[in-house]
Amino acid sequence: MQTKETLQTAQLPQVHEPRNDGIALDLSWVKAAQANTSAIERRAATLGGRRSIKKEYQAAWLCKAVSLMDLTTLSGDDTAARVRRLCAKARQPVDATILGKLGMTGLTTGAVCVYHDMIPTAVDALAGTGIPVAAVSTGFPAGLSPFHLRIAEIGESVASGAEEIDIVISRRHVLTGNWQALFDEMKEMRAACGDAHVKAILATGELGTLRNVAKASLVCMMAGADFIKTSTGKESVNATLPVTLTMIRAIRDYQDRTGIKVGYKPAGGISKAKDALLYLALIKDELGDRWLQPDLFRFGASSLLGDIERQLEHHVTGNYSAQWRHAIG
Repeated sequence: MQTKETLQTAQLPQVHEPRNDGIALDLSWVKAAQANTSAIERRAATLGGRRSIKKEYQAAWLCKAVSLMDLTTLSGDDTAARVRRLCAKARQPVDATILGKLGMTGLTTGAVCVYHDMIPTAVDALAGTGIPVAAVSTGFPAGLSPFHLRIAEIGESVASGAEEIDIVISRRHVLTGNWQALFDEMKEMRAACGDAHVKAILATGELGTLRNVAKASLVCMMAGADFIKTSTGKESVNATLPVTLTMIRAIRDYQDRTGIKVGYKPAGGISKAKDALLYLALIKDELGDRWLQPDLFRFGASSLLGDIERQLEHHVTGNYSAQWRHAIG
């Protein structure tokens, strides 16, 4: 994972894979999907001991993590002023003095993620930057509003300027093994997104087993999801390394069989720079360098950026600053 080119490539212009148009639902493939929970948990538990990144290499990979971040605010008390501050942070996520000492310019986050009502504010604040606005949709976070309203919500968000839509699946379809219903639902949501890329939120903490996570991942990709995402961030259990390993192996399987690359987004519970490094190491090991670009990998994060900025300041100055000096808002 230690490559001297990482610092320079953290800010490369975004590239884009062809959209995932999906395939026909293959129930034999879905039903055959397995997850060896004990082996997956062992692999995840040993990752930190086998990956140690120090000094300039660590700084480089932390800058990479910033470029892959969906800077997010999804609170009931969100205001236009808060979203504008968040967008300003997305445009300049790390202090310019620190970036100058690292020899880096032009670093931004991968996107800004907001509720529907805040899309116009975010679009205006990010005009001319190339940073896309992502919106959570379809009755986020529970996904239990009437289906026609969830579809209409997607259309409203796209019309307001969102370039990415984070939808939530109906967990009951997974828990009851109704894969046809999940496929049909996801396919219709994908169609409603039009040209906007769609991230399917599985809410993995509520799916019961890693086998269910693997099967749901496959079904959503078959139905045309451009990304599969772990969580809304509102569940009691959000992104974890075992869930990540399960989902990215499903992505690898899908790519091997179809030739189509699908993105991955862990969200919720990733707040420390050291955790971000573990996720990047796992992605590099399992999927390769191509998935270390914003069109195929994102962190769903809010507090993570503050800790990364503290670590970068420590690398430059040798001193840690207080957390409050790096507030994302």
